[in-house]
Parts: sequence; structure tokens; C-alpha cells
Amino acid sequence: MVKVKSGEEITEKVLKLKIRLDFKGEAKGKFLFGNKNIEKLAEEARDQQVALIRNVPFQGISIEDIDVGMEIYTVYDENTGEDVAYSPVILTIAADTMEDIIKFIMREEFRKVEVIEPDHIYLTRQDAERMLFRMNQELKSYKTSLEKKYNIK
Repeated sequence: MVKVKSGEEITEKVLKLKIRLDFKGEAKGKFLFGNKNIEKLAEEARDQQVALIRNVPFQGISIEDIDVGMEIYTVYDENTGEDVAYSPVILTIAADTMEDIIKFIMREEFRKVEVIEPDHIYLTRQDAERMLFRMNQELKSYKTSLEKKYNIK
């Protein structure tokens, strides 16, 4: 529960958010036969991740809604010189604490967050320290996964 300050009174409320994640679909090399289009790859990546989000419990998080109704879009990636497709999903979640949402907002697919409620959040020094510590843990975890993926170090 997050703390909300109303006058001199501090109460606790559930944090409700909408988080947008855009899953990437890009060609993994050029094949003569059987090359799926990038929109289909983005849709498959989204479907796979949505299945994980639905089926894997997250401590302190309750998934209230998963909206996959947005259109897939394509942009030109100047780094690769190729088109890349993105398949968006909007998650509506209820979180016990600010630290609990960090695993969603530190993802590469993260694009936007909207706090639905409460209107104001009261953070103590300890709350801020815990949140910053958790962000550092997620960053280290992401760095480690990138090093494994690209055999760096």
C-alpha cells in the first residue's frame, strides 16, 4: 500500500496504474523461404509475453486488465537500416508498493505509465531509499542479462 497524506492524516491505498509496453518484432536475418513479416513477429512476441504476464504471479502486483487492442505499428530503425514493428499492450495493475512496479517500468519494452489512483503519494525517506535500491537491483539484473545475451565481459 502506498501512503497518502490528507491534511495531517496519513492513510494507505492501493496504487493503480496503466503501463504501456511495446513488444518488438524484427527480422532475424534474411531467409529465402519462410521469413515471417515483422508485424507477425511483433504480434507473436506480444502474445508470448502477455501469456507469461497472465500466468506468472508477481509479488505485490495484481493484473486487473490486459488490453491488446492497439494496432501494431512500424518504424524505421536508423541503427540497423531496417523497419521494426511494435505490438503495444496496456496493462492495468494494482500494486502494493512503488517498488513492486519497478520490474515493469525497467523493461526495455516500457513506453508509458499513467497513475490512475491515488492523486497524491506521500514518500518517506525510507520509501525513497527502498525504491532507489530496487531500481538499482533491476538495473544490475538487466545488465547481467544483456551480458549473457551478447557474451560481454
